[in-house]
This record gives sequence, C-alpha cells and structure tokens, in this order.
Amino acid sequence: MEKMVIEGGRPLRGAVSVSGAKNAALPIMAGCLLGGGRHVLRNVPRLRDISTIVRIMEQLGVRFDEGEDFLGVDASDLSGYEAPYDLVRTMRASILLLGPLLARQGKARISLPGGCAIGARPVNLHLRALVAMGADMHLDQGYIHATAGRLKGADIFFDIPTVTGTENIMMAAVLAEGRTVLRNAANEPEVKDLADLLRAMGAQIEGDGGDIITIEGVESLKGVEHTIIPDRIETGTFMIAAAMTGGDVSISGCRPEHVGALMEKLKSAGVGVEVVPGCIRVQGSEEIRGVDIKTMPFPGFPTDLQAQFMALMCVARGSSLIRETIFENRFIHVSELKRMGADIEINGNQALVRGRERLSAAPVMATDLRASACLVLAGLAAEGGRTEVSRIYHLDRGYEALDVKFQGLGAAIWREKE
Repeated sequence: MEKMVIEGGRPLRGAVSVSGAKNAALPIMAGCLLGGGRHVLRNVPRLRDISTIVRIMEQLGVRFDEGEDFLGVDASDLSGYEAPYDLVRTMRASILLLGPLLARQGKARISLPGGCAIGARPVNLHLRALVAMGADMHLDQGYIHATAGRLKGADIFFDIPTVTGTENIMMAAVLAEGRTVLRNAANEPEVKDLADLLRAMGAQIEGDGGDIITIEGVESLKGVEHTIIPDRIETGTFMIAAAMTGGDVSISGCRPEHVGALMEKLKSAGVGVEVVPGCIRVQGSEEIRGVDIKTMPFPGFPTDLQAQFMALMCVARGSSLIRETIFENRFIHVSELKRMGADIEINGNQALVRGRERLSAAPVMATDLRASACLVLAGLAAEGGRTEVSRIYHLDRGYEALDVKFQGLGAAIWREKE
C-alpha cells in the first residue's frame, strides 16, 4: 500500500492537461455491451476503476485491445451475465452493467455494489424502473437477480435525479420495445456523453441535457468510435489547487461550461479566472474570501468538488457555510482537515468553516476518492514539514497520475510505501 508525501508551501505554476472523465467512461464502457461489433473509445483515463470494469467485462466474454490513444471494446461474443462480488465490491459504478445485460442477454446477476463510504446511494430507483419495463427482479445473498424477455417501454419518474439510474435505464430502454420516457432525469454532462455514444450506435434518444429524456427502442445497435469528454472534477480540482497555493495554472483539454458553478464561486472568493476556448487560467489571490456553497445536481455546485472547496475555505478570510445535499456522509474528511489545523464545525448536513491563515503539515488518512484529493490539496498549501496522505488507493480510482501532474506544476509530491 502506498501513501502520498507532500512538502507544501509552493505555488503551482505552469500548464496541465485534463484526462478523460471517469464518470463518463464507465457508463460508456457498459454501453458497449449493447451492440455487436467493435467500439473504439478515445480519451479513456488510466484508472483503477477502469481496470476493474475491464476485468468484469472480460468475464462476460468481451474482448479488449489497447493502443497508445484508444481502447478497443468488442462485445460481439457476449456470453456471461454475472458481475461477481470480488470485483464489484470496490466500485459503485458496476451497477451500470445491470441495464445493458438485461437488455442484451435477457438476464443479469449483479452483486450489490461497493465503492466510497459516502452514503447509502440505494439502487432501488434502478430496480423499480426495470420492473416497470417488465423485468422480474429479486435479491438473494447480496446479489440482484434479474430476468426478462424483451423489455417494454415505460413512463418512468425518478423520485430524485439519479445519474447512474438515468444512465442505467436509458441503456436498458434503447433495445426495449416501444417508447420509454424518463422524467426528473439527471442532466449531468456524463449523461449526455453516454447519449451521444448510444445515438452514434443507432439509438433514438431525445431530451438528454434536460430532465425529460425520450427513448424509442430499436432492434439492434452497431459498433462506433467515440471520444470521452474531459473530467470536470479533475478540472475543478486543479482550479482549486491553483487558487489554494496562490499559483498561476492554465488547465487545457477541459470544457469550461462544465465547471461554471465552481468558476463563479472562485471569482466570488477573489480568485482570478480567465476562460479561453478549451482552457481555463486560474490565478491565486493574496487573500481568499470565504464564500458559501450548496451542492446541487448539475449545473449546480457538484458534490464531487465539495471536499476540495472546503480545503480552500480552510485558508480563506472569514467564514463559509457548506451545505451538502446529495450524500449524507460526505463530511468524513473534516476530522482529517482538523488534524491540519482547520476550524470546522458540523451541524447535520452543514459545515461551518472558519478560515485560518495557514494549515499545518500532518499525517492524515483518506476515506474516499474526493476526500483523498481534498487532503492532497491541503497538503500542497500546508506549512511546517511533510503531509503524508495514507490509503491513496482511493485517489487512484478517480485521478490519473495526479501526483505526476502536480509535479509538472512545481509541487513537491511523491509516493512512498506505507
């Protein structure tokens, strides 16, 4: 097991390029199960979660080939229908295999998924929608067992917007008989990227990017080439890191329209943000002001940037109120920030952060993916020695070579064995 070691206090300067979006790549790879033929995916990030879904899909009969700038996926000989616990337990997104397998194979056996310990994130919305489309569903010994003939189109209303639920049912519906309407659907960019892939494969989908998505089922889909969108969470993480260290960083390969909520909050905090096509330049300020945030579905402030933004507010002037409305357990990182001198008070789903002049280096432990990034950012800004972040396997699930990219910006950061 490895840890990240950081000697903070160095402003980040230079240019960095963003990798492909993990949260787009995973559903898109699952979507490849729906069509015979070979798919060519570009801008696929090299991450632990990607390796995990490859291993699961290989057990289903999917063939992969890889080049320097592409991943080939061929599901022509899809034969399996089970995603076992020993692989699924590490990755929440494995539930995305349920809809495609049920639509293509007529059956699926998926272990209830694991992943980050940030909240319950129940899959009942997925299961209820598939039952409405004609699936027979039951749970047994930690597995979801699902069978169906050809799924039937249905009118589905999600009680709350769910990204993976929207993606799962959209994939199931493209091969269903008749029309499926998803209401109160998620409109995150990753949902739209999946819809773009499915349309290229021959699916008939309208309304993605809004809260009502309509799908007309088709008989079959074909293999295509598709480029994954850039990772908006990685983009935001570099933006916050530049602001937090008083640096000057140009972030390329990103889509500024995907991080609009963060840009506005950074500007309100006194950070310089300049946008040119495909690039965002962030210049830190000598004095960061405290601002309030509330996590919301896109285009609101993303929950996946809440922990990183909290780290920034720890060194801001004044106080800030952070409200987490998406996941109930997403303040686990607070106790570790306090070890570095942060002044944070939690009350239910709210955290009051009283800014300090500086954070102090300390040994800390990551508890989930985004908390890992939060602690790395805190270490980059901390003074008084080395910050050591243990259990960084969480970090490698969602960030491609983050330490190498920070090194390219002048940070003193490296890995060591625990």
